[in-house]
Order: sequence, then C-alpha cells, then structure tokens
Amino acid sequence: MAYLPLGNTGRMVSAIGYGAFKIGRNEQIKYAQGYDLPSVQETSTLLNLILDAGINVIDTAPAYGLSEERIGAAISHRRNEFLLSTKTGEHFEMGQSHYDFTEKGTRASIARSLKRLKTDHLDLVYVHSNGRDEFIQEKTDVVATLQNLKATGAISLLGFSGKTARGFQMALEWANVIMVEYHLSDPSLADVMAEASRRGIGVIVKKGLASGCLPPSEAIRFVLGNPDVNSLVIGGLNMDHLRANMAIADSMLDKKAA
Repeated sequence: MAYLPLGNTGRMVSAIGYGAFKIGRNEQIKYAQGYDLPSVQETSTLLNLILDAGINVIDTAPAYGLSEERIGAAISHRRNEFLLSTKTGEHFEMGQSHYDFTEKGTRASIARSLKRLKTDHLDLVYVHSNGRDEFIQEKTDVVATLQNLKATGAISLLGFSGKTARGFQMALEWANVIMVEYHLSDPSLADVMAEASRRGIGVIVKKGLASGCLPPSEAIRFVLGNPDVNSLVIGGLNMDHLRANMAIADSMLDKKAA
C-alpha cells in the first residue's frame, strides 16, 4: 500500500482509507443498492484484514449506526496501527439524523465515541456538517469545544467534513485536515483542496466513487491523480473489492513515483 503525508501533521496515511459506514448502518442510505449489515464476526474479520492489507486510515462517525462500537470491539487492540477518525455534530437514531453543535452536545458526543471505540484518545475528529457550514462555525460552540478537548489530549487533530467552498475556506483557519467530496462528476472543490495543501492542511477525499456510481478504475485514478489529495476513503464489505481498489492506487502512484 502506498502512503502519503497527511499535510504537515507528521502522519503518513495510506492512499486508500476505509470508510466504515456500511459495517454499522443500512438505513437512509445514498447507495444505489441496499445491503445487509455484516455480523459481528464478519465485521471483525473484515476490519482485521483491512489492517493486515496495509490500510491505516479508519473513518467512522456516530451517524454511522453501530460502526464505532464495532470498530472498538474488533480492532481496539490494534489501536496503534491506524489513524482513527470520527466525527461530531450528527448522530442517527430511529431512522433519522439529529444534529447538535452545542458545547454540551459536543462533549457528550466525544465521550460516547471514546467509550464505543475503546480508546483514550481520538487521532482526528471532524465537524460533521449538515450543510450549514458557515453558521456552524460562526454561531455554534463546536469548534471552540473541540479546540479545548484537543488541548486536554483527548483529540490529536481537528477536521471539517463540510459541503461548501466558503465553509471549507473558513475551516482552513483552524482545521488540521479537511474531508472533501471530490470525484469525476463533481470536481468543484479542487481550488479549496489546493489552498489547503498550500497551507499544509491534510486533504482526505470522501465519496470519490460517487457512492458507487463511478467505475473504480477511472474514479480512483482521477482522485489520486490530484497531488493535493492525501487519502481517498472508500467503504465496502467485500475485501476482494478493497484489494482491487488498493491495487489501482498502488499502480498509479508507483508510476508517478517512477
């Protein structure tokens, strides 16, 4: 697996990361096809194979249903082998998303994540925006609260997973990493990614395959062909598919290095 620096954070990340949505949630999804949740044992096997294959970015969120607790149960004993990222601001209950960016809500969210993930610190926490990027950063307590938690050592890096170019521009003033939707069908945030890269801020891409609507070979080459991208987070429940995606990434990055 090829590894790239995550901005100027000092961390090296696998070019392909794992997005852990599908191990915990199959309601209100954006994928073209539905799926059954894997069993606890199937999840454990998958996550351990992912780490064995060299992927060292595992991304989850409270909004991903059972994902956090399943990660904690399956690979907390391998905690030092991967960069663990989660989010705050959104949680999913009774088939609906709920948002809370208050200080109290943020602190409670981080405490729950630490417990579910069976860890005493989080490598990276993103603000999980509901699309009101500017309002969240200007009018709520979430950023200041995360900065305070970072000062205590509970969080190492802060990030923003947003929707709008203006929201990301604002986040460049405080975030260590941004998580951006970027793919062949929507490259509109490329300028924000370039600015983040110039500032030494890490760039993680989500939905690089447009939730499964784009061919992996073309989509992965497009995303990782952008020098501002540090890692592309891809979900899935099939290890063979993930290995194939890793091979595409390795092939193109090897050629670039040569």
